Order: sequence, then C-alpha cells, then structure tokens
Amino acid sequence: MLELTPELKERLLAASLAARAHSHSPYSRYQVGAAILDEQGRIHVGANIENAAYPQGWCAEATALGAMVMAGGREAKAVLVSGPGPNVITPCGGCRQKLREFATAELLILAADPGGIRQQWTLGELLPHSFGPDHLKF
Repeated sequence: MLELTPELKERLLAASLAARAHSHSPYSRYQVGAAILDEQGRIHVGANIENAAYPQGWCAEATALGAMVMAGGREAKAVLVSGPGPNVITPCGGCRQKLREFATAELLILAADPGGIRQQWTLGELLPHSFGPDHLKF
C-alpha cells in the first residue's frame, strides 16, 4: 500500500472538498467529491452529477477517473472520497469496479468529510477477489 505524506493527504482532502462544491445533486442534496492521485503525481477531481432520470447520474469517482484518463493518467495510486458526514462514505460497488480498471488491490482509498480524513482501506479490502484487466490477458 502506498504511504502518503501528511502534506499529500491534505492536498487530496482539499481537492476533494473543493470538488464537492461543484456537485450537481438537486435531488439527494448529498454532495460527494473525489480526488485521485495518478502515477505521475497529479491530482484529478470529480463530483457526483445527478440526473432527473435517476439511473443516468454518475458518481464523483467516475468523474475523477474520466478526468484522469483525459489528462493521460493510466493508474490510480490513491483516492480520497469526501461526503457531508457524519457517516463515513465509501465508493459504491460500481465505482469500486471502475477503480479496479485503473488500479491494483493495493490502491489506497481514504474517506473524509469536512472535518478531515476519517478512515482508509485498500481496494482489495473493499473489493476482494475482484475481476480486472489481468483476467483478460491471454
């Protein structure tokens, strides 16, 4: 598992919280932000985007992954997801699988709210025995 410096954790937290401010969540009013650290040390952000046709919205992690890929990033090294609190937020099942496409089981996932970082896991802990790109190599 990647060890993040306190300064890098603070940068990820600030980026994720800033992304929350851009959430389009008029239905749930549950703003989520995500910040992804890529293999080049860059931080990519996203927020949840809801849609009146409920299943058509997308999560903050998906938005941040799209930003990472569009910027040329190919591997997520750490992810910080922030919600409003007080309950700890984790990536949903679909986002865990999306993250798996661009990361190993050792991906560090941090959960935060406006008060700071609350908990952390690896992707392997949140998505054990996952299916990923390595399964499709022949």
